[in-house]
Amino acid sequence: MGFSFSLNRFGYLTITFFLVISCLLLGFFTNPVDSSALRPKSEHDCSALKHFHDYKSKCAYLKSIDPCASQGFFDYLSFLYCNFEGFPILGQFLLFLWLLLLFYLLGHTASEYFCSSLESLSKLLNLSPTVAGVTLLSLGNGAPDLFASLVSFMGESKGTYDVGLNTVVGGSGFVTCVVVGIISISLHSRRVRIERAAFIRDICFFCVAIGSLALILVYGKINFWGALAFCSLYAVYVAFVYLSWRFGGDQGSESDLESIHKRGSLSEPILQRDGLEEIEDGVVNGEHQIVDDDDHHQRYYYWKRLVLWVITLPLNLPRILTIPVVSEAKWSKPLAVASVTFAPVLLSFLWNWKRQPTSFEAGIVYLIGCLIGIALGFIAGATTKKSTPPKKWLLPWLAGGFVMSMTWSYISAQELVALLTSLGYIFGVSPSILGLTVLAWGNSIGDLITNLTMALHDGNEGAQVAVSGCYAGPIFNTLFALGISLVGCGWEAYPSSIVIKTDPRLLESLGFLVVGLVWSFLVLFSNRMRLGGVMGIGLLVIYLASLSLRIMQTGGDAH
Repeated sequence: MGFSFSLNRFGYLTITFFLVISCLLLGFFTNPVDSSALRPKSEHDCSALKHFHDYKSKCAYLKSIDPCASQGFFDYLSFLYCNFEGFPILGQFLLFLWLLLLFYLLGHTASEYFCSSLESLSKLLNLSPTVAGVTLLSLGNGAPDLFASLVSFMGESKGTYDVGLNTVVGGSGFVTCVVVGIISISLHSRRVRIERAAFIRDICFFCVAIGSLALILVYGKINFWGALAFCSLYAVYVAFVYLSWRFGGDQGSESDLESIHKRGSLSEPILQRDGLEEIEDGVVNGEHQIVDDDDHHQRYYYWKRLVLWVITLPLNLPRILTIPVVSEAKWSKPLAVASVTFAPVLLSFLWNWKRQPTSFEAGIVYLIGCLIGIALGFIAGATTKKSTPPKKWLLPWLAGGFVMSMTWSYISAQELVALLTSLGYIFGVSPSILGLTVLAWGNSIGDLITNLTMALHDGNEGAQVAVSGCYAGPIFNTLFALGISLVGCGWEAYPSSIVIKTDPRLLESLGFLVVGLVWSFLVLFSNRMRLGGVMGIGLLVIYLASLSLRIMQTGGDAH
């Protein structure tokens, strides 16, 4: 028992160390600090585009100034205005298509690589199901929001705080109102009961998180220690959940995690299985019902998967060659050797991509990256087997996969925020409203599909897990994802404070969020903790009212 406790404690410290250090360093690593980066960007440069009425003049203006809205690899404003003067619709269509691909890239990286690393680390470090559920599972589900928040606060452009704040608030409102509302309406006939203690715990901590964020916004600034205290509230939440399970006999969290494991691993989305895999399962289980129609379906799904594989290959191949994967199901020695070889090269490229590639310093960085990659490749080739993943020294492999999956997630989020900011200037829409809607919806649609499917098909236990996840996720995004971003900015500005412009409309959104929580609380308690249509319809009305008010206010500003 003592050994198990020590291993668990070591596991918690290791996970926390990897996560916090990686998050803080990524902001510096993908954006090397130099004198130009420390100078504030001129926000009025991009705003001046509205005074030009044709693509040619806008292109000439953009060429005369430094990039004013690009914090990613591409200058999307110049791409549109300088290449599609005669075909503006085509240029805008390509930008929206790239937006969809970035959402796919961010979500797929989180589910396929990031969550896989988290699950393997949880098993290796012998974390208890309770703590793994409220930390690693929440981290896996909230990874897109985490990286979008990090980019908004710690990216090259320092004018996107409002995007990160609105994304977190918008995502929280969508999940706690829309997702919970749809689940409640869908289950109204089953009269599912929600566990009272877990619901009260989550509602109370979420209200504390919202209140703390509101205080930060009203005060208008926060220093490093204040940001650290805000982020530490999530550790208090995790400790409370663990202690209630450990000493209070609350087995809800463990059963929640076990229910999720019944459907698959943390890295395997519920809707990932398609018809072809179901047919294959039928053959393996001896269900000999495959007839001509099934053969036709097999061919159909085979060609569909082949077409999707070809289309997504340009997006998947760079990640396959740079993210180490050591799971039993996906093990490939050639790919493992290639990934540890090319990962340092990618990191050296990211370090130098803002510098002159011919400079002596850049050449040294590339040389170091190549030498480290070659050395790691030889070590991996000599110490691994072709048939099975490594059993010894597994932690370095998992740590490498963890860091590289975080790197790719950060790159995807960086491009996503940069593109949304550029689209705001193109269409005259505030980037904050795009964060509140488009980015928040894109990051939260997976929660809608996953939680709704679990609630509909996993009985009462699945409904409990789904509803609990709808509150645990926003708590994580508000306290940890936003908190770690504030900690990083506070560290950069230390000992000074970072200034966050007070936005009354963001406070209004937080107010509507509290109204939704109070409505859920009152309706559930009056209905003996049963989900119902009244609760769901009320939550949807509250969300639509909040969104409509925000859009009308933004439209009034534009007018």
